[in-house]
Amino acid sequence: MQNDRYKQYILIVVILMTAWFALPVSPLLAEDQRYTQVVPDYELTFPKDYGAHPDFRIEWWYVTGWLETIDKKTLGFQVTFFRSVTGHSPDNPSHFAPQQLIIAHVALSDPATGRLIFDEKAAREGFGLAYAREGETDVKLDDWYFVRKSNGWYETEIMAEEFGLQLSLMPTQKIMLQGEQGFSRKGPNMSQASYYYSEPHLSVSGTVSHQGKSLTVSGHAWLDHEWSSEILDPRADGWDWMSANLDDGSALMAFQIRGKDGEKLWAYGTLRDSTGTVMHFNPEQVEFIPERTWQSPHTKTTYPIEMRIRMGDAEWRLTPLLDDQELDSRDSTGAVYWEGAVTVFRNRQHAGQGYLELTGYMQSLDL
Repeated sequence: MQNDRYKQYILIVVILMTAWFALPVSPLLAEDQRYTQVVPDYELTFPKDYGAHPDFRIEWWYVTGWLETIDKKTLGFQVTFFRSVTGHSPDNPSHFAPQQLIIAHVALSDPATGRLIFDEKAAREGFGLAYAREGETDVKLDDWYFVRKSNGWYETEIMAEEFGLQLSLMPTQKIMLQGEQGFSRKGPNMSQASYYYSEPHLSVSGTVSHQGKSLTVSGHAWLDHEWSSEILDPRADGWDWMSANLDDGSALMAFQIRGKDGEKLWAYGTLRDSTGTVMHFNPEQVEFIPERTWQSPHTKTTYPIEMRIRMGDAEWRLTPLLDDQELDSRDSTGAVYWEGAVTVFRNRQHAGQGYLELTGYMQSLDL
C-alpha cells in the first residue's frame, strides 16, 4: 500500500513537469490555501530564487543541452530535478513523514545507439539523502546532485545504469525572465501561471561515461527553473515546448498548449537577441506547424518530431538529432512523451541547437 502511494506521488510530479510547467492531477494536490499562489506582482530576487520554494506545490530545475566529444561526436543530454509536496499534513512531527518528494530524471541522446537512454530516481526528502534547499540551487537525490557554486557555476554528477555525466555549466549571459518579469501564464485564466526564468547559453565542460569509455565533452545548455501551485485549464490535452541557443548568441523559447479539440488553447514565445533586446509573443503570434511525424516502434505513438514554429514575422524549423527520443516511464510514473535534441534552421540556414518536448500524444493527459 505504501509503495503504491509513493508511485502515485511520482506519477503526479512527472506528469506535471515533463515540460517546464505543471499539471497537478491528483486529489492530493487539490486547491488548498496552504500553498502559496502565483501572482503577477512578485519580483524575482536572486540568489534567493535560485533555491527551492517549498510553499509552492511543485518546482523543477531542468537542464537540456548539446555536447561534443574530442572526436566531434555529438550527444544530447537532459538533467532534471523536481520537488513536489506530497499532500501529507505539515503538522506531522515525524522525520519519516514525507512532506516533500524529490525526483530526478537523466537522459542521453546518442546517434550511435539510435535511441534515447534514460534513468530516474525518486525519494521522500529527508536525512540528508534527498533534498531541495532554499536560498540557492542545491538539489540532491542519493548520489545524484545539481548545485550552484559561489562563483555562479553549476555542477552536476549523475551515475545512471547505462551512462554517467559529470558536468560543469558556466553562465555566459544574464538570467532571462519569462512572461511578464517572471510571471508566466499557462492558460486563459490568470491564475494558471508559474514563476519562470531561464539561463540560456550555459557553457558546458566535463565527462560522459558511456559504453565503457570516459569521454571528455564540451558544449552548451539551457536551464529552466520554474515553480507553481496551479493547474492548467481542464480543456488542455498536452503541450509542445522548445528552447534553443542560437548561433548568434540569441535565445529562443516557445510553447503551445493543445486543447482536447486539437486546437491551440494557449501559447507564448520569447526571443532575446544578441544585443539583449527581448521580444515577447502572445498566443496569436505563436504557431507550431508539424512537418514530419515519427511512429514509435515501442509504443506505436505518433509524434510530430519535425516542426516549423512561427513567432511574429519569423519562422524556425526544428529537425531532430535522432528520431527515437521517446521517454517511456510507465513502469514508475505512467508518463510517455518525446523529448529530444533538435537542430534549428531559419531560411534554410543553420541557426542553432535546442530541445523539443511533445506530450499528450500517446493519450490525453487526465487533468
